[in-house]
Amino acid sequence: MVPANRMGYVDSNFSASQLKIMQEGITLIVFVFFSVLFLKEEIKWNYIVSFFLIMLAVFFAFKKFD
Repeated sequence: MVPANRMGYVDSNFSASQLKIMQEGITLIVFVFFSVLFLKEEIKWNYIVSFFLIMLAVFFAFKKFD
């Protein structure tokens, strides 16, 4: 993932930190679907809270505070 972030950093309006946080958010979303559908894991309340807090971090990474 590092080369993709490096290329995205040079060619886009995103900072390196934003690209890394976006990568983690997307990876988490894909893993949740995989673990529920294929591994038959159940989603517990603390997983939902943790997921919400990570998505909140993604929101704040991309929010423009002027």
